[in-house]
Amino acid sequence: MSLGIGIVGLPNVGKSTLFNALTKKSVPAENFPFCTIDPSVGVVGVPDYRLGKLTAFAHSAKTIPAAIEFVDIAGLVEGASEGEGLGNKFLANIREVDAIAMMVRIFEDESIHHVRGHIDPLDDIRTINTELALADLQTVESRMAKVDGEIKRGDKEAIKEKALLVRLNAQLETGNRISELEFSEEEENILKRFHLLSSKPILYVLNKKVGAFNLDEQNDQRWQDLTSFFESREAIYVFIDAGIEHEIRDMEGEERGEFRKELGATPDSGVDEMIRKSFELLNLITYFTTGEDETRAWAIPEGSTAPEAGTAIHTDFKTKFIKAEVINWKDLIDAGSRGSAREKGLLRIEGKEYIVKDGDVIEFKI
Repeated sequence: MSLGIGIVGLPNVGKSTLFNALTKKSVPAENFPFCTIDPSVGVVGVPDYRLGKLTAFAHSAKTIPAAIEFVDIAGLVEGASEGEGLGNKFLANIREVDAIAMMVRIFEDESIHHVRGHIDPLDDIRTINTELALADLQTVESRMAKVDGEIKRGDKEAIKEKALLVRLNAQLETGNRISELEFSEEEENILKRFHLLSSKPILYVLNKKVGAFNLDEQNDQRWQDLTSFFESREAIYVFIDAGIEHEIRDMEGEERGEFRKELGATPDSGVDEMIRKSFELLNLITYFTTGEDETRAWAIPEGSTAPEAGTAIHTDFKTKFIKAEVINWKDLIDAGSRGSAREKGLLRIEGKEYIVKDGDVIEFKI
C-alpha cells in the first residue's frame, strides 16, 4: 500500500531540511516494491515500540516497519493557481499524495529570509489554502461546464453531480477548504473523481529554532491567533526543529539525546512524532506478522476486514482467504509462546467478517 504525504509550504520555511532529516530514517527500498525511485520521494519507517518487542520475542532475523512515503514538494508562492513560480508542478504533485504536511515557520531569524518579509504562520497557512482552493475552483468550474451537457442528454447521475458541484463551487469561492464540508456516502464517491487539493487531510508542521524568538514560547499574539485557528478546526499539528533534526540525522541512540540536551532542545524527536501523526492522519492502523524469518508491521485502513487486511501482504489473500489466527501483540508476549497462548484461549480463529484491530498479530490461512 503506497501512501504519500506531501511536504508543502512557502519557500524557505525548512521543507527540504526536514525532508533530508526524514529520509535518513528511510527503510530499505527493496522491502517495499511500490517505492518510486525519485530523489524527492522518501519511504520512511513508522516508529513503533511494539515491533521491537515482537522481534525479540520471536528472535526474528529481520524487522520491517510499516511505511509512509514523504514527498518534498516545490515551494508555493502567491499566484501558484495561475502558474506563478513552480505553480503547475506544485499543484500536480499535491494531487498525487494522500495527505498534506503543511510546514510553517514559527520563529523569527533575520538571517533566514521569509518570502513575505515577515513571520506570520496563520497568514502563510491562509495563502496556501487560498491557492489550493483557487486551483480546485478551476477544476470544479471546468467540470460544471461539461456536466451541463450531460444533463441535457438526460443523464440522471449528472444531475446529482451538478448539485454537488454547485455546493463545492460556493465553498471554494469563499476561499475555504472542501474538507470543511460534510458529505453523504454517495457524494463522497463522486468527490473522489475530482482529486481536489483542498479535500486532502492536513497535518500542520510548526518549525521552531532553538535560541531564536519562537512565537509559542513568547505567547506572541500571532501564536494565539494560530492556536485559535487550530482549535476552531480541530486541526492536528506537531512541533519540529528542522535544523536540529537535520544535524542529528546520522546519530544513533544516546548520542542523539545528548546532542539535543546540549542544544537545549526537547528530548523527543519531532521527526518521529511527525511520522506517527501522519500515520494517524491517514486513518491507518497496524497489524503484525512475526516469526523467525521476520517480524513485520503492516499498515491498513481502519475498519478493514481480515481478507482486506491480507491484501497488504498479497492481493490473492482476499480471494483465497479461509481463516486467520489472531492474538493481541501483548497477550502473545505475556503468554510466552503461541502454544501457551492457544492453551489459554488467547489465540482465536477469525473468519471473513472479522474487523482487524490495531496491534493484532495475525497468521493467515489460505
